[in-house]
Amino acid sequence: MTNSKMNPKVDEFLSKAKNWKEEYEKLRNIVLDCELTEEFKWMHPCYTFEKKNIVLIHGFKEYCALLFHKGALLQDAHGILIQQTENVQAARQIRFTNVQEIIKKETILKDYIYEAIEVEKAGLKVNTKKNTEYIIPEELQNKFDETPALKTAFKSLTPGRQRAYLLYFSAPKQSKTRESRVEKYMQQILDGKGLNDCTCGLSQKQPNCDGSHKNIR
Repeated sequence: MTNSKMNPKVDEFLSKAKNWKEEYEKLRNIVLDCELTEEFKWMHPCYTFEKKNIVLIHGFKEYCALLFHKGALLQDAHGILIQQTENVQAARQIRFTNVQEIIKKETILKDYIYEAIEVEKAGLKVNTKKNTEYIIPEELQNKFDETPALKTAFKSLTPGRQRAYLLYFSAPKQSKTRESRVEKYMQQILDGKGLNDCTCGLSQKQPNCDGSHKNIR
């Protein structure tokens, strides 16, 4: 039976899925039962309420997941929300490794989705950490002083891209390693690219890199 709420682009996505196809289809049915609008964003099924992103279905090698865009604001009564990396401030995942897990949690998942809708209806926002709260490593500041254009280019990046660079550059304990990281990505910053942006032009997940550059011979 065809559901009029189903987006043809998501149909195509599912038809081409090599992994997690059964899991994707079950998650799709659960989310559509919650009366959300099905769209296709960032190369994945995305579900919205009054044009506001609520939840995304996506998959990785070891698991598939529901990604709640403002998951940090959910109460998480069952303790199942996962922060993908320490750099992710707002979004949270619920992960699955088989369709049985999804079927078992169907009622719980709907509760989380309805809660996420209420968060959006209330206009709640995640209090994200501002980039001014992140320390600019000395090695990057030195390059800013040497190359003013680099500082200008860096300030022109989106806050998320700036934050990713600051965290990446600051991570190593040794100054020499921090300096080499800054030097490696200087041109990428000057080109207006983020840390994980595609630079070869072959990625199917623009602007993000999907590893296509590894196929260049």
